[in-house]
Amino acid sequence: MDMDSASSVVLQALTQATSQDTAVLKPAEEQLRQWETQPGFYSVLLNIFNNHMLDVNVRWLAVLYFKNGIDRYWRRVAPHALSEEEKTSLRAGLITNFNEPVNQIATQIAVLIAKVARLDCPRHWPELIPILLESVKGQESLQQHRALLTFYHVTKTLASKCLAPDRRLFQELASNIYSFACSLWSHHTDCFLQQIYARDEAAALSSLERTLLSLKVLRKLTVHGFQEPQQNMAVMVSFKSSYYNEWLLLSLPLFFPLQLLDFLEHHPCAFIPLIQRSLEFAVSYVFTPVGEGVTFERFIVQCMNLIKIILKNDAYKPNKNIEDSKPESLEAHKIKTAFFTHSTLTEIGRRLVSHYLLLTEEELAMWEEDPESFGNGNLPCTEVLFLDIFHTYSQTLTPVLLEMVQNLQGPTNVEDSVQLLMKDAVYNAVGLAAYELFDNVDFDQWFKNQLLGELQVSHHRYKLIRRRVIWLIGQWISVKFKSDLRPLLYEVILSLMQDPDLVFRTEQFLPYLESIFGLLFQLLQQVTECDTKMQVLHVISCVVERVNIQIRPYVGCLVQYLPLLWKQSEEHNMLRCAILTTLIHLVQGLGAESKNLYPFLLPVIQLSTDVSQPPHVYLLEDGLELCWMVICLKLNGPVQLQQLNKCLCPPLTPFLPSENMRTCFQIVNAYLYLSATEFLQNYAESLCRCFCSLLKDITNEGRVQVLKVGLTVFLTYYAFVLQRYPVVMATYLGIIGRVLLQNSSFFSSFLTQMASECSQEMEQLLGSLIEMWVDRMDNITQPERRKLSSLALLSLLPSDNGVIQDKFCGIINITVEALHDVMTEDPETGTYKDCMLMSHLEEPKLSDDEEPPTEQDKRKKLLALEDPVHAVSLQQVVYEKLKAQQSLMGDQSFGPLMETVDTELVRQLQDFLQVF
Repeated sequence: MDMDSASSVVLQALTQATSQDTAVLKPAEEQLRQWETQPGFYSVLLNIFNNHMLDVNVRWLAVLYFKNGIDRYWRRVAPHALSEEEKTSLRAGLITNFNEPVNQIATQIAVLIAKVARLDCPRHWPELIPILLESVKGQESLQQHRALLTFYHVTKTLASKCLAPDRRLFQELASNIYSFACSLWSHHTDCFLQQIYARDEAAALSSLERTLLSLKVLRKLTVHGFQEPQQNMAVMVSFKSSYYNEWLLLSLPLFFPLQLLDFLEHHPCAFIPLIQRSLEFAVSYVFTPVGEGVTFERFIVQCMNLIKIILKNDAYKPNKNIEDSKPESLEAHKIKTAFFTHSTLTEIGRRLVSHYLLLTEEELAMWEEDPESFGNGNLPCTEVLFLDIFHTYSQTLTPVLLEMVQNLQGPTNVEDSVQLLMKDAVYNAVGLAAYELFDNVDFDQWFKNQLLGELQVSHHRYKLIRRRVIWLIGQWISVKFKSDLRPLLYEVILSLMQDPDLVFRTEQFLPYLESIFGLLFQLLQQVTECDTKMQVLHVISCVVERVNIQIRPYVGCLVQYLPLLWKQSEEHNMLRCAILTTLIHLVQGLGAESKNLYPFLLPVIQLSTDVSQPPHVYLLEDGLELCWMVICLKLNGPVQLQQLNKCLCPPLTPFLPSENMRTCFQIVNAYLYLSATEFLQNYAESLCRCFCSLLKDITNEGRVQVLKVGLTVFLTYYAFVLQRYPVVMATYLGIIGRVLLQNSSFFSSFLTQMASECSQEMEQLLGSLIEMWVDRMDNITQPERRKLSSLALLSLLPSDNGVIQDKFCGIINITVEALHDVMTEDPETGTYKDCMLMSHLEEPKLSDDEEPPTEQDKRKKLLALEDPVHAVSLQQVVYEKLKAQQSLMGDQSFGPLMETVDTELVRQLQDFLQVF
């Protein structure tokens, strides 16, 4: 692209792409998309967003296109990758000056510089860090801030890299610049404090930004730049000095607890000298009057998390046999024991219950406005800390809590809102600590003498206590509650069911199911208005959904009536929608027994999903869901399989690129579990063509769904050269791993074909694949897929292929990471075992309220038993492959090959393989 002529047309396209008019916007976006792979396009973008005279929206869009281009085209192995000459020019242009006036654009530029640094620094961009350090020293305020912002994002990105060579490079960088980072933070902190004393608010805010940025840089260097920071005097001195300045701690209350948490998580042993001070600070400001009026919610949450992690950290717990404990564990335990005295624990316990477990005005308002969301909220941080500290120090805290219960005996005045809230908090604490209080509370007596009476107080203000008492009984009923008291409890619950504030509970409803369902069915037959029938069907659907399999004895009449109702509602599509919804819940409740409904269900599904019929506009979505449910619950066997094929498969293709695509994918997956051979013989080719066209036009999430359908879809699509999106890339790699591991000959022929189409050597393509795989391992987050990647690459060994031996270090890197993911240590023998292995299919033990597994669940488990991820020991495979490679090469050649692997990784590998 000619720079002189390109700037104006690109600028015009960017301007049009900021338009609100879709007629202008869409063509501009398409034009920009086509230019993404043109040489010089990103140089033009760089000039545009560096031109401060242009419109802010245009410059913002230019930055975003540049940033996205880094992800897609910066890597050498990417399709349409940028040339090295253009990348060199772009790197120089990005750090020419740091004077961006718009904060949002400055942040985006800092992020994109960090993205480039992740790929190129320091090997191909050694000048980046020195230029940043020099710019940070500058006197001009804007330049200094922008350089510091960029410095932070670069440091953050480099610190996030996980491979051993990258960690070593970052540790080397940290040791070189740590002193400078400390002095930088100290300088900005001093400026901030001086301006605070001088009451120069504007200057203080500016200095505060720099102080925070420099502290963030220091945090990344401290946490990720040193393997054992406690052995580095400069690190520990700097870190301690920060946290013994209480005035500074309160000036930056959000950030310092976060710093401590980060350091504690990564370096618990190095944190030991800070335990005492951290606990003093957190407890003082959260659990004593010192913090009143000073602290706020986020600060309190972080302090509570700090206390919780110190309490629960395994590194701070001595072994049962003290002689086997590490000195660090004993020291940490001693500090904790000295700090958590009886008086301190008593104050913490009282404050947690009487202050932090109280419902707030906002929570009470939420309960009134949206009781379902309020009742389904996550366990708050306060309750988690209460559970942890009560479990650890139950002997001290039990008398404290029992005293609070004793003080609240008897009914509470409904006009006293403070006492009502306090009782709710205390009952909450007793429910949370139910298991710890087993030997100290006679719950049966308490229920009869106190709680039963409170459930019978009907005043509307007392609903807070009625709700809490019902919850409290639910917590204790599996801990300590006599069976002969349960009828009394059921009587009370029946009366409370009239209370609109209480949620429907299936077990309470079951005694009335037969009579209520029979009456609903009679009503459905008696009413004549279409709308009324829809409302009755809606209630029936809700009942069937809630009671699920318990409905089976009572649905005979309904099953016989629904075909007649379907026929009568031929002109009423909305009523047919209600029938479909009822059928979905009926099929789910009946499970495999729903096969008796096939003569009715299959024509219903066929009509609902036939896009050539007008009713499909109303019925399609529910029809597809019913289709999926029928396949999932179908028993194995050939019965009616042909009819199901005819009914279910042809409709899939026309509306795959639609809002029903996810359900269509679920149908295909369910069919593959049910009868993969027959299904693929009939429909693989058409589905592959459909899916391959979809891959080009749908979102990342859609691509992931397509790829999950199966291998056949992927094999017609050159997937592994597309590296744009991490989630999609991880799925691609999982599929490649399956092919490589379970059909190596096909993989070889496939690679040969792809190399021919791309005009490359097969070995070059294989090398690029392995290199990209190692680089993208961080994108694969599930342990099963990480083990699969390791097994797949190990299957390439033993080999005398030069490309594979060149990538040996990367293969071992992936393997060690996977071993860390899947190997667990046996505390008795000290040996490791693969936690992914499954030896047999166990029937799960179900409680009364749990649903049995569906037929599809059983098929999934059987398939998992044949999966190498669950059938093969990674530890065993690693050992056998390394021994085979050593035998192939001989000791003299194998030794230098192992020397290409980081010594720390070799040590870790030896630990895992010590049993052989």
